[in-house]
Amino acid sequence: MATYKKKGYKRKNKDLNQNQSTTAEVFDTLDQSASSTEKIVAKYQNYIIGLVLLVVVVVLGFLGYSSLILDPKSEEANNELFTAQNYFGQALIDTENSDSLFTLSLNGADGKYGFLDIIENYSGTNAANLATYSAGMAYFQLNDFENAIKFLGDFDSDDEILMALALGGIGDSFAELDQLEEALDFYESAFSVSENNFTSPKFLLKAANVASYLNNKNKASDYYSIIKKDYPKSSESNLIDVQIEKNSVK
Repeated sequence: MATYKKKGYKRKNKDLNQNQSTTAEVFDTLDQSASSTEKIVAKYQNYIIGLVLLVVVVVLGFLGYSSLILDPKSEEANNELFTAQNYFGQALIDTENSDSLFTLSLNGADGKYGFLDIIENYSGTNAANLATYSAGMAYFQLNDFENAIKFLGDFDSDDEILMALALGGIGDSFAELDQLEEALDFYESAFSVSENNFTSPKFLLKAANVASYLNNKNKASDYYSIIKKDYPKSSESNLIDVQIEKNSVK
């Protein structure tokens, strides 16, 4: 059974618009996936996990290793990442062949690297870091939740929305493994890492549903109330009064 330590993230009050430019470079495809365990927690998970646009690292003011080794290495990694993300993007569209396409995104094909090769061969580059995130999401789609936790846990980014999605993905993986206490921890980290209209209500609702199921009614009530008060225009608020009423039933 997979175990994972909760990361200590503090709430930061930043608007979604502050992160749009970075996130837009990373995601452009919306995927909706349903899970069996989420009958307990939340019926559907909307992931924005799409084609990753290439990020070219320009290091100014560095000589030697940075200019001769790191920059060419980053460019190579970005080129390899494009192919892996293309397979990933196809998997989101072609649901009949999604498992094989997600596997190709991980392992590569036709002489091109997959996410796992990029992580191994281009360590230290932005492409390897993004490949780590994408590998975690691919493993989640393949129902390999232990590896999803491993790779999403290795991902690190200054972009708070990406970090929220990664933490939420770990929470979903623990939920699928029926480790609901751990799932709750990571849902709480996911909505605490950044306050925005996209990820915050999503993971607040998941946290509230899990807390309610675990009979932590007060915590669930607090999270439902935050959604109702702070995110009234979110899709998560549509049935929030029903959720609040259900949570109040002993």
